Amino acid sequence: MNFEQLATLAVLAAVVVALLSDRIRADVAAMAAAATLLGLGVVSLEDLGRGLASPALVALASLFIIARALDVTGVMGVIIRSAANMTDRMGAASAPIIITLCGTLSAFLNNTPLVILGAPVIKDSAKRLGISPKRLLIPLSYASIMGGACTLIGTSTNLLVDDMARRQHLAPFTLFEITGVGLCVAAVGALYLAFVAPRLLPGNDSDGAEATPALEEIAPPLKLAPALISVTVFAFVLGAAAGGLSIAVVAFVGAMALMAFQVMKPDEAYSGLRPQVLLMIGGMLVVGEALGKTGLAFQATNMMALWTQPLGPIAALAIIYIATSVLTEIMSNAAVAVLITPLAIGLAENLGVAPRPFVVAVMMAASSSFATPVGYQTNAIVQQIGGYTYMDFVRVGLPLNVITGIVAVWVIPKMFPF
Repeated sequence: MNFEQLATLAVLAAVVVALLSDRIRADVAAMAAAATLLGLGVVSLEDLGRGLASPALVALASLFIIARALDVTGVMGVIIRSAANMTDRMGAASAPIIITLCGTLSAFLNNTPLVILGAPVIKDSAKRLGISPKRLLIPLSYASIMGGACTLIGTSTNLLVDDMARRQHLAPFTLFEITGVGLCVAAVGALYLAFVAPRLLPGNDSDGAEATPALEEIAPPLKLAPALISVTVFAFVLGAAAGGLSIAVVAFVGAMALMAFQVMKPDEAYSGLRPQVLLMIGGMLVVGEALGKTGLAFQATNMMALWTQPLGPIAALAIIYIATSVLTEIMSNAAVAVLITPLAIGLAENLGVAPRPFVVAVMMAASSSFATPVGYQTNAIVQQIGGYTYMDFVRVGLPLNVITGIVAVWVIPKMFPF
């Protein structure tokens, strides 16, 4: 190995250890890795620019602003208040409807604010109906995760994987290209949440559960004119993206239109940007540039192809899915996507099959974080609100990981042939 390869391996190992230990913030670790690679001469300023100016980052930042506009203008509040009123009318039957609603909206909106708004409604409704909130809050998180995997913009990971695939000269994914696979996985997952999960979830409340704030602290009142503009811009972005236009372009235009129409204050828009997510992804993209530039990614795919060639493409697809799913439980799914996507594409090319099903497998697996509370932010949110233990997630989420993995590996080759 030459110096650049050794340096890249050392930096990669350090950033993975930092992400696993959780002692250093993910964005700090990723940006420190990028700075180290730049300082050692492994990557150039041009490589750094490609990472930090990625279309995925532009799309994500813009979509964060649009989602923030829907929040501060009261659109999200109207939806959540309507759900709260429905619980009073429909009783116990309303809980699965609210969970399904959050899962559906997660296909188009950042699921973190959806869970933050929906969790208090679920918890309060459960208590009024004499049901333990613990039977409903984990399903809420899981539904939002599965819903996010149904479209290209449903989760930041999907946009990032798409960006990584473009860098490997694959055709870009369309907005609903992965929807068929996502819906199959979500349908099986919904059956599990409806009939199996309640038997595995604890039925008693915990003293460790956090008190939830009143819905009107967390859900602003409706501002009619700004809300109409926000919904119109959101609909424009979805329609244009579904029509084949670049998501990064239309989302950026939409976000800037919201600013131009003064739908919200600049500080409100900036507060929705989630810079820790954007910087972490940008830093990991630079690490990905180094892996490609030094030839390490190529060497790794050759080794994987040598091991998996006798097993066939289905087995190779399953290996990629399992590796991604396991890693995303213990470290950032965005970091996993950056590391695994080039390997998945290279492996497919070495096996002489189409790489697209392997990329879809990474998308699905990177969003299948059910077995730990740290693998996905919504899991951490409901853990705090519901007072769950770590083992609650393992007991309920691990079987769901296995079931959705089997479904995904079976469905993906049928919709994306090798």
